[in-house]
This record gives sequence, structure tokens and C-alpha cells, in this order.
Amino acid sequence: MSGLATLAVAVVVVAALYLGREVFIPLVLAVLLSFVLAPVVGFLRRIHLGRVPSVIAAVLLALGIIAGIGSVIGLQVADLAKNLPQYQVTVQNKVEGLQQGVLGRVNELIRRFNHQVSEAQNKADTASGAAAGAQSGGEAPKPVLVKVQEPDPSPITLAEKVLGPIVSPLTNIGIILVVVVFILMQQEDLRDRIIRLFGSSDLHRTTVAMDEAASRLGSYFLAQLGINAAFGVLIGIGLWFIGVPSPILWGVFSALMRFVPYIGAFISGLFPVALAAAVDPGWSMAIWTAALFLVAEPLTGQVVEPLLYGHSTGLSPFAVIVSTLFWGFLWGPIGLILATPFTVCLVVLGRHVERLEFLDVLLGDRPPLTPVENFYQRMLAGDPDEAQEQAELLLKERSLSSYYDEVALKALQLAANDYQRGVLKPEQLDTIKALTQSLVEEFASRPDEEPEAAGKASTDASAETSLAEKAHPKNEAVPPQAPPPEQRPPIWRSEAPVLCIAGRGPLDEAASTMLAQLLGKHGIGARVVPHEAVARTGIRTLDVTGVAMVCISYLDISGNPAHLRFLLDRLKRKLPGKPILVGLWPAEDMILTDQALRRQVGADYYVASLRQAVEACLDVVRQECEQMTRNPNLTVVRQNDQEREPV
Repeated sequence: MSGLATLAVAVVVVAALYLGREVFIPLVLAVLLSFVLAPVVGFLRRIHLGRVPSVIAAVLLALGIIAGIGSVIGLQVADLAKNLPQYQVTVQNKVEGLQQGVLGRVNELIRRFNHQVSEAQNKADTASGAAAGAQSGGEAPKPVLVKVQEPDPSPITLAEKVLGPIVSPLTNIGIILVVVVFILMQQEDLRDRIIRLFGSSDLHRTTVAMDEAASRLGSYFLAQLGINAAFGVLIGIGLWFIGVPSPILWGVFSALMRFVPYIGAFISGLFPVALAAAVDPGWSMAIWTAALFLVAEPLTGQVVEPLLYGHSTGLSPFAVIVSTLFWGFLWGPIGLILATPFTVCLVVLGRHVERLEFLDVLLGDRPPLTPVENFYQRMLAGDPDEAQEQAELLLKERSLSSYYDEVALKALQLAANDYQRGVLKPEQLDTIKALTQSLVEEFASRPDEEPEAAGKASTDASAETSLAEKAHPKNEAVPPQAPPPEQRPPIWRSEAPVLCIAGRGPLDEAASTMLAQLLGKHGIGARVVPHEAVARTGIRTLDVTGVAMVCISYLDISGNPAHLRFLLDRLKRKLPGKPILVGLWPAEDMILTDQALRRQVGADYYVASLRQAVEACLDVVRQECEQMTRNPNLTVVRQNDQEREPV
């Protein structure tokens, strides 16, 4: 019932917008114009001009600009109309020239075909008429000519036809200016009333939503106004150099049409190209005019706009296209211009109103899935290439250890949780395990270091609104390198002094592989053994030659450390005196917070991330290097685990 009620409300709102467009369009234009004039009013008030004089001065400035643009357009159109007969002659000459060429032959072919079709149709009509006359025994009745005579228009009707096109725009402009003055005069009062109406119970959220909407709309309008004006100036200057008549008219027209996303600038180019073809006896002017628009629009849209304000609207390209079609259908040409601002408001509402979150998902530019969810989904779909592509993008702003901790491990935790709940099949789990290990192998040659781009402040607005950046910080410090081999104790100079043991979970081996790879990148060799190798029946044959430290990885221990304690007892008997590290990647596990439980299990180190595990191993190496430096003849012996507090 709630969904049906929401749908009914949406239908009523759309119908009201369509039927009441004559009322809503001036009001909406006034609101948008007030966004543009608000910074001007603020500037005038800061120089102590006063509220009322500031508002009046800003409105008069806007009215003067509009009147000036209208006067320029009128003069340019009048000047263009004087030369229309000359342009018509040029166009006729070009058409005649084309008709004498290939187009002429094509037209002749089409004319002959139409003549043959007409003759066949006439013969068929004659035969059918003769047959009908023979059956009726007489001639067919002739049609009677009927002439419709309209009455002479009355003076009122004539005045309405003449003055209507002039009075209607002036009336709309007057309404818009009055509403703009009212909004600018009552700006704070209107803000407080909206807060009271929509969110007095949650002032923080409502204030944030209004500030974000005002900031996005204000920056969007000012940036678009400046960019479109510059685009119009560029087009006008270019057309003046090319020699197209009335370049100011086409510059203003191009600037206005560019408010229509994607297609507005190219539509505005059709008229100058057609005029250039009518002015120039040849085709060079038309070609240069088309080239001007084909170069200026991509340069402005793909280079200038991202540099100035990036994706400040927060809309996806799909949302821009759909909103343009929707508002264009509702309100015509004005709807095309207002489509983007309206959709920005809807996206802001979706980000701050829980029931309208679907608007942000459908229309916003934030990714619908976090990197963790995307990684897991791609592995489920058996598509590691897209997961690697996403990883390459994230690694431009973060280290490899950060990517493993914040994306890969968390995705494996989702898989492990789904397997525990019984929603993930064993074959799917095997596929995820194999694809994850293959992805880790792809990064074997990539160093674990912080990229240069990560240390700089990002100016991309998409990064500000990205779910990935909010959920997964990328500014963690990268672990340092291990001491040189000649400074280490002999056992730490072996090929693989760290033994990475996988937990008994199905994906723990993949986590151990990541840890072993990161240790190798920081100067410590490591090898991975499965959990079966340290079971009661397998630990007897486990090769521990050259092992100086043991690291155990668990994605899910489920708060039951008994089997972990027994495993540590077996490892202590197999490797007496060697430090043991337990990595519990779900950071909320009880062992990480319960001192008594940690003491009972008996490990030397407990960590919740791969970065912490690497740092712990490096600390052990440095400590033993320092002991060896102080007393070269002393064999490093660790204290018994029962005699000291676990780290």
C-alpha cells in the first residue's frame, strides 16, 4: 500500500506539473534567477548598500542585461532580414548547380518513377470508374464545389492576434521579476519556513540538505553561465572572422542553446551553417563554420568544464539524458533548460531523505556498489578482469596493502559469511578462491607504496561524493622495508623465514597468500601452507627449516578460539621459542578486545589488518637485529608465552 500511495502521489505531481505549467514555469524561472542574483545581492550588502537597494540594483542589472540582449538580437535579426532576397538568390543558384549534377540525375530518375506510378494509378481508376458506370447505367454525379467563408475578425480579435505575442512575454517577465524581488527580500524567512515545513525535527539534516542544494545549484548556474557566455563569445568571434553575417546574433543564440545538455550547441550550429551556405557561392564558408562548432563544443564540454567545476552537479550521464527528455516533454524548450537543476534537487533529496534514496541511486553519479561489493559481485560472476580494472583505478590513489585490507579482504569476508549462511555453493566458493589468488598473482610485480596522487588533494567532485572514498580511507601509512640481510640474525636470512598458515576457513588461504606477498614486497620472504599441513596428523611432516616466525590468518573464527588454542600448542611444540602472530581480519572479533581470552589462546601478536601484520613482522626483525647488534655472540631466546602479557 505504501508503494501504491507513492506511485499515486508521483502521478498526481507529474499531472499537476503538466497542467499547471503556465503558472509553474514563471515561478521556477524566478527561483533560478534568484540563485544567480543572490551572490550579487550578497556582494552589495557587504559594501553596506542595504538590503532593499541591493535587491533593486541586482534586479535592475538583470533586467538591463536581458533588455540589452533582446535589443541586440532584434537589431541583428532586422539587419539579417534586409539581405534575405540576396541569400535566396544564392541558395537558388546552388540548388540549380546541384540539380545539374548527381542530384539532377537522381531527381530525374525519381520523376520518371513517379510518372510511371501515376499512369498506372490513372489507368486503374479509369477502369474502375467505367465498370461502376456500366453497372449504374448512367454517368457518375459530379462533385459540388463548397467554399467556406470566414467572418471578418472583430477589433478585439484583431488586437489579440497582434498584441498577444508581445504582451504575453512582457507579462511573464513582470511576474518573474516580482517573484525574484520577493525571494531576495525574504531569503532568510523562506529558508526558515522550508526548514519548519520539511525538517524541524532534524535541523542538522535539513540544514545540510539545503546548504548542499544551494551550493550545487549556485555553483552550477554560475559556472554554466560563465562557460556558456565564453562559448558564445568564441562562436561570435569565430563567425566574424569567417565572414558569416550577424555573428553577434549567433553567438548569443549559441550561448543560450548551450544550456540544453549535449545537443543544444550542435542545434545552434545548424542555422549559422545554413546561413554560410546561403551567403558564400562556394562551400568553404559553410565547412569552416561547421568545423568551428565541431571543435568548440567538445573542447568546452570535455576540457574546460571538468577543469572549472568537474562533476559538481552530482548527476550521471544517464540521469541527464532522461531528465532532459522528461522535462522537455512536460514544459517544452524551457523544460530542456531546467532539466539539470531540477534533477540536482531530486538527487540532493535522495541523499538526505531515506524514503527517497532510490533517486540518488538512479540519478546520482555515485557508484551504486562499493568497491567491496563490486569485487565480490565480479568474482561471483566469474569476471576477474573487471575486478582487476577496478583495482587498477583504486591503486592510483592507494597502496597495495590498503587495497588488500579495505577491498579484497572485506569482499572475502562477505563470501565467507554467505557460505556460513548456506547461500553460497561450494563450487562458487572454489571459483572465488581461484580467481582471487589469480588476481593476487597479477600484482606480484607491483610494489607496495603510496602513489604520488594519493598525497595530493583531489579536486575531482566525483571523489568527494564517491561511496568508495567515504567507506574506505586511502591515506594509511605504508609499512617500511626490512633491515638489510647482512644486519639480520642468520635465521632471518633464509629464503622464507615467515610461515603463513591458512585458517580452517575455505578462503583463509587466499588471505595468507596476500600476507605472504606483502611480506615479500617489504623484504621478508614467506611461504604459505594450507590448514591441513598443521592438523594433528599433518604437523609431524611439516617442514619448518629456516622458519623464524609463524603467521596464522582467519577470515572468520566465530568467537570459538578452542581450535586456535590447540593449533598454537602444536606449533609451539613444533617451533619452540618462535613468535606466533594471529591475524583476525574481522576486526570486531572478541579475541582482539578480550585480554583474558587472548592470554588463554597464547599467541604473541594479534592484528586486524594485513598492514598491521607486516608491521608486526618488521618489528620482530628489528628487535632481534638490535639484540644481535648489542651482543653478537648471544643467541636470541624469547620468553615463555605464559610469563608475559601478549602484545
